[in-house]
Amino acid sequence: MARILIVDDSPSQLLGIQRIVEKLGHEILTATDGAAGVEAAKAELPDLVLMDVVMPNLNGFQATRTLARDEATRHIPVILVTTKDQDTDRMWGMRQGAKAYITKPFSEDELSEVLERVFSSQEPPAL
Repeated sequence: MARILIVDDSPSQLLGIQRIVEKLGHEILTATDGAAGVEAAKAELPDLVLMDVVMPNLNGFQATRTLARDEATRHIPVILVTTKDQDTDRMWGMRQGAKAYITKPFSEDELSEVLERVFSSQEPPAL
């Protein structure tokens, strides 16, 4: 399946998301803050990034914007995964370049549906 980078500073949240994503058959990469997430995305070029928002060093909005503006990583879809559930947060996240936004807590089915939607909406790479 896909290689998915999970970026979250909470060990319990990271483990919970990792378990769901692995159960769905995907390969996992992890990072524990936004800056490390950006570096991992540049080094590993995953198929997708699940990005928390509230993190030290570089928050998820900043990290998403960085990835979306970098020629090497702009093709990687980012899904923001956060407890921030206000419409303004969602709108701001999408303006930073996120392809989807899901709020915690979420079910395995909800995450699976969002992943499927994002993967199916991706354009094939140009030849």
